[in-house]
Amino acid sequence: ITGILSTLGNGYVIFMSSKRKKKLRPAEIMTVNLAVCDLGISVVGKPFSIISFFSHRWMFGWIGCRWYGWAGFFFGCGSLITMTAVSLDRYLKICHLSYGTWLKRHHAFICLAIIWAYATFWATVPFAGVGSYAPEPFGTSCTLDWWLAQASVAGQVFVLSILFFCLLFPTAVIVFSYVKIILKVKSSTKEVSHYDTRIQNSHILEMKLTKVAMLICAGFLIAWIPYAVVSVWSAFGRPDSVPIQFSVIPTLLAKSAAMYNPIIYQVIDCKFACCRPGGLKAKSSLKKSRTYTISAHRDSTAMNETQLE
Repeated sequence: ITGILSTLGNGYVIFMSSKRKKKLRPAEIMTVNLAVCDLGISVVGKPFSIISFFSHRWMFGWIGCRWYGWAGFFFGCGSLITMTAVSLDRYLKICHLSYGTWLKRHHAFICLAIIWAYATFWATVPFAGVGSYAPEPFGTSCTLDWWLAQASVAGQVFVLSILFFCLLFPTAVIVFSYVKIILKVKSSTKEVSHYDTRIQNSHILEMKLTKVAMLICAGFLIAWIPYAVVSVWSAFGRPDSVPIQFSVIPTLLAKSAAMYNPIIYQVIDCKFACCRPGGLKAKSSLKKSRTYTISAHRDSTAMNETQLE
């Protein structure tokens, strides 16, 4: 069920975004990249694990185990680093307007290249002999070999490096960015109310993107943190200290994160449309076009109509 929903949901997001690819904002380009990562987890990883679950054992040998572990970690790391980049984009756009104004589409594509390079590096490091991929305790999927930390100092360095650069540091950046955004929004709400309609609507759009990003990050962290805790427990606790039955639940919860994001996109989009003047009427026009025309008037002088994506 998780595999089917995540494949259909993220595939739909990518398809709809491709129809207006030339008009995507930098934050929306990052969102599409997140959908690509989630789709990769679903398409590349889910078939292997589903077949193994029904067979009650890993069916694809050692090479298949390493491939499955690499793909899962690659797309998972790509998702988290993408959300880190989105949080920084929101932070600059909301808290530092002088810096946020120069963030254009080509900067987003440069950022995407850095994200993919970062994920490729850390996912490939185990193949260089520093770490490894191994079956999960319940034997029907594969992951990073967290148990190397119990075997040698080099294994401990590997595990700690993965935890810091692929979980703790990105999470700290995300938390910092959204805490600063919340504080900034509280202090600037009254200021925005004095601006003209064009600026107010631009602010509403930025806040919509920020809410989407915050919910996506929260859902991802809630899904993956239990798995990270169990992994650290397995790496540095007593051998076999994690019951096999207990280790299954965090793994399934983490792998289900790929299906949440399309749901979040639609919930926020519907809520945003219903809150607009015209409510459901505006929502029905959304199906025909993503462009809204707003007539702004200032000092009894009609301004040109402003189209907002």
